[in-house]
Order: sequence, then C-alpha cells, then structure tokens
Amino acid sequence: MKLIIAAIKPFKLEEVREALTAIGVRGMMVTEVKGFGSQSGHTEIYRGAEYAVNFVPKVKLEIAVAASMADQVVETIATTAKTDKIGDGKILVLDVTHAVRVRTGETNEDAL
Repeated sequence: MKLIIAAIKPFKLEEVREALTAIGVRGMMVTEVKGFGSQSGHTEIYRGAEYAVNFVPKVKLEIAVAASMADQVVETIATTAKTDKIGDGKILVLDVTHAVRVRTGETNEDAL
C-alpha cells in the first residue's frame, strides 16, 4: 500500500478529483494549506500598499491506494494539475505498513 501526498494549486482540485475518480480512486482527504518552495511567495497590493505574502495557498491531497495503482495515481495527478507555471506543486509517495477501517475492522488493502 502507498500513501500519496500531493500539494496542488487550489483551482485544480475539482479537475484532479474527477480524473482520480475516473481511474478508480475511491477516496481522498483534502486540506487547505499554505506553503512555499522555489516560488518563495509573492507580493500583493492591498489598499494601495504593497506587501509580501510569504506563504502561497495550496491544497493538500492524501490518497491511500494499493501499491499496484500508485504510479497511475501519481501520473494522473501530475498531468491533471500541471499548468507549466511555477508553483504547480509536489507529489510524495510513502509506504503504508498497516491500515484499518474503523467501522468494520477490515485491514490493509481491504480497508482502503
């Protein structure tokens, strides 16, 4: 099993969700987050004054899938979230050693 964590631009969320649903992803967790990478924030003008925004709004997706599906999920996120502009995001893939569905007690891939 793999846990895929992706940080993407907020306006791409619905498009990515639809693409993942189409390939068989049955669930995900979504969190609104702020962060920075090579983009290093930006400046904005508010009421005539310019100020630095050090953290950029992103959406973090957390998706647990069978290991056999991980590459397809990563590729789907990467192609769907891509805008060819700085700040498109990152995708991380982690190993999951154990999973439990609380309601039924199912474990590992059955719990996904």
